[in-house]
Amino acid sequence: MSTSADAPSRIPHVDYLVLDDGEPHLVAHECASCGARFFDRRNACAACFGTEFTTVPIATRGTVQAFTIVAFAAPGIPVPFVAAVVDCDGTSVKGNIINVDPDPANVATGMSVQLATYSLGTDDNGVEAVGYGFEPAT
Repeated sequence: MSTSADAPSRIPHVDYLVLDDGEPHLVAHECASCGARFFDRRNACAACFGTEFTTVPIATRGTVQAFTIVAFAAPGIPVPFVAAVVDCDGTSVKGNIINVDPDPANVATGMSVQLATYSLGTDDNGVEAVGYGFEPAT
């Protein structure tokens, strides 16, 4: 039987966010045949139909390729926020731009960003859910 003392104190919100291996980073499934990368589980590659994958780390720094400022969202989701596609050394990653005022004057395509984690909340057992986003690079 597991006890709360055995439970991790922090868990990633998504399977591809790694928290317990040094610095937080993302990992992708890379097709062994063509090198296409996917964050979700795959039975076959969408690019070449290969069926063998390896897990690879994704660069933690990148460049904003596209973004939008979201003004309307589901109830309970604070708006506005910046949703973006970030090129992390050749891998496209979807994520929010955090720790910046969500205004077009503060975000631009070509902007350098770095991976950042943040708390999504803590449950009654003291386990913190951790999400990721990107913030302006320092």
